[in-house]
Amino acid sequence: MGWIKRAIQTTKANDPAARSTLEIVLTYPGFHALFWHRWSHFLYRHQLFLLAKLNAQFWRFLTGIEIHPGAQIASGVFIDHGMGVVIGETAVVEEDVVLFHGVTLGGTGKDQGKRHPTVLKGAMVAAHSQILGPITIGRNSKIGAGSIVLQDIPDNATAVGAPARVVRLNGVRVKND
Repeated sequence: MGWIKRAIQTTKANDPAARSTLEIVLTYPGFHALFWHRWSHFLYRHQLFLLAKLNAQFWRFLTGIEIHPGAQIASGVFIDHGMGVVIGETAVVEEDVVLFHGVTLGGTGKDQGKRHPTVLKGAMVAAHSQILGPITIGRNSKIGAGSIVLQDIPDNATAVGAPARVVRLNGVRVKND
């Protein structure tokens, strides 16, 4: 159960409004969604697909956060506010990733097999961003609010826009002609 302690620490580190552990455990929808996703994912891995999906849908109803039971989510992920977050079946989210409300880690409907994004360690995806297809968001990268990302983003980059383009790489402004 070390991941529960890690989830609480992650929430406190990322949300200055978090006043206590009890407040996080009782009132944070991102905490609840990630907590119960672990159970859904366990059921999914044991091929209890209907039970996994029922659990996921129940918590979607309560939290406004939809996480497919097949999604692989590491500990230390923080979902801030969370309403409208959607994480698809083949998505992979590594540790220390921050997702804000309205983020979609979705497919394009065209791919077979791995069809959802991979978000690497330390990345931050701002509100209402859409990350679509089997692409990778690099380590410590930032995706600006409202961006639509359709291609890989390198490590240590900042990407914005629709479609998203890299505007900073390793702290240096990138010229886009």
